Amino acid sequence: MERDGHIRILPIHVANKIAAGEVVERPASALKELVENAIDAGADRIDITITAGGRKLVSVRDNGCGMNREDALLSLERQATSKIRDVDDIERIDTLGFRGEAIPSIAAVSRFTLVTRRKDAESGTRLVVNAGTIAEVAECGAPPGTCVEVRDLFCNVPARKKFLRSYATEEGHIKAIFTVCALAHPELGFSLTIDGREIHRFAPGSTLMERISAMFGRDFAGDLVALDDSADGAAATVQVRGYIARPAQESVRREQFIFVNGRPATAPIIAYALKEAYPANRSEVRPSAFLFITVPPTEVDVNVHPAKREVRFRHPTDVKAALVASISRALNAVHAPAIAPIKENATIPQQPPSDQTHFSVPFQPTPAPVQRPLPLATAPANPPAPASAARPHEEAPAPRTQPAPAPVAAPPLATASGPWRTFKVLAATDSGYLLLETDAGIVTLNPQAAQERIAYEKLMAAFESSGGGAATASQPLLIPETMRLSPLESARLKNFRPILLRQGFDIEEFGADTWKIDAVPALLAGQNAAAVIASVVYDIGEAGIRRGDRWREELISRSVARAFAGASRRFTPEGATNLVEELCRTRMPYVCPRGKPVMIFTSNRELSRKFGG
Repeated sequence: MERDGHIRILPIHVANKIAAGEVVERPASALKELVENAIDAGADRIDITITAGGRKLVSVRDNGCGMNREDALLSLERQATSKIRDVDDIERIDTLGFRGEAIPSIAAVSRFTLVTRRKDAESGTRLVVNAGTIAEVAECGAPPGTCVEVRDLFCNVPARKKFLRSYATEEGHIKAIFTVCALAHPELGFSLTIDGREIHRFAPGSTLMERISAMFGRDFAGDLVALDDSADGAAATVQVRGYIARPAQESVRREQFIFVNGRPATAPIIAYALKEAYPANRSEVRPSAFLFITVPPTEVDVNVHPAKREVRFRHPTDVKAALVASISRALNAVHAPAIAPIKENATIPQQPPSDQTHFSVPFQPTPAPVQRPLPLATAPANPPAPASAARPHEEAPAPRTQPAPAPVAAPPLATASGPWRTFKVLAATDSGYLLLETDAGIVTLNPQAAQERIAYEKLMAAFESSGGGAATASQPLLIPETMRLSPLESARLKNFRPILLRQGFDIEEFGADTWKIDAVPALLAGQNAAAVIASVVYDIGEAGIRRGDRWREELISRSVARAFAGASRRFTPEGATNLVEELCRTRMPYVCPRGKPVMIFTSNRELSRKFGG
């Protein structure tokens, strides 16, 4: 594109639209800014009204300090704020909104109405702004506080409006913002009305636990562990309070609500601290957490993200140390007692044990272990093994006058669909892996990854053969399970419900953000159905949005397979052998559906080379 080389000052209406794009991504963004302004105004009651997913109306009414006419007009100007006086104040920010951009940015792309009145004033002020142009300034009667109505968001920016999602999706984002604000300030009263129906109403003066119970249910809240906010050494300036899920809890929730000085925000160091503090065998599980981190305002920069979603700590190692110490103390206080060592002939744990549990699980040795032929769909029929041949899990046969026949091995395969021709299972390691000896070398196999691959291919094969109908056989639950999701998770589940029905689930809405599960895929019979659905919903959120059903089917299959493999099951030696055989029938036995290796192979040649043979 040719440039004329001249620098111009943008017209104010163009600059406002550009700025609005940074502050207002969707209706939920406008809601967040307005609620934060209400909190900063000292309100103890905030009422929110939404219509059509926020596209038609976002209204926030508070009983805060209100504004006079002059302040109301100044609030429409860019960089107009009551919270910063000079540059030094930026280092001591203790309010939520401080840039003075929210009101003018929202008013620039909507039909905006502001009604406000100070408590000591006899009348209030009404301002009407149409797409950035002031249309009315008038005196009016109004209760103390401020009411802002945002109608027809992006009415003058069609390019941005077309990127808004469905009403249900935008409504889910709004509910998520409401949830965060209500948790951040349990001492305040909140209400949420959507399309004329009141969804939530919380009384002021609540504790954090009371607010969690009201939003997520008493059962979920009762399984949380309170954090100790004491800190030692360099981390003494950091206070941590809140609640976190127990490591042993098979939680149906994975939300993490992080607040820094009362602001919903996070930082990379917080995620590292959570991972370090939780037991090693839970490293892939995202624990539910409600963390409130308090540091001196001079120790945190809240102005590093356009939407203030991320902060930067001046001393991140102190924050990490305080988090790890607080979480570790809380978890150690409720940690289950260590499991006694497992004796010989015990079953093999599929999941690696926790870092506080150590045991060895060898298979029963046999005098003459026999290599097990590998049955593959592409291989010729396997001759039956002689009755006198001892399998790895059986006792050796009694001595005979005639020697036992030689073991039978499968012939070389014509295709590359199998990783080896013959194998025998040797043992299980302390960390839960299987050791195999094959005709070509030694294999270390991850049973969980193997089960993921097997389950994933079964589910996808059912999809491919269904031709658009019901894909997977269902197993009705004896007692239907109910689960309560966050608003955003509920919206995600609603969008993916048709795929889940094809997957073999029978799930339907059962009230506000509550779902009833009547059946699961037969593959998942006997498992915690709510935990599986929660895992699926979490994976949906992590994957984002793409078009087409194929990726949705693959996503759901991967998620269900991971939940299936993550169940706490134990293998017998025979079960371990069958698992290996079933793995070798899959199309891609080398990696799990998430791309992680299923096995690590060391060839006989490499072993000889390393041992100097």
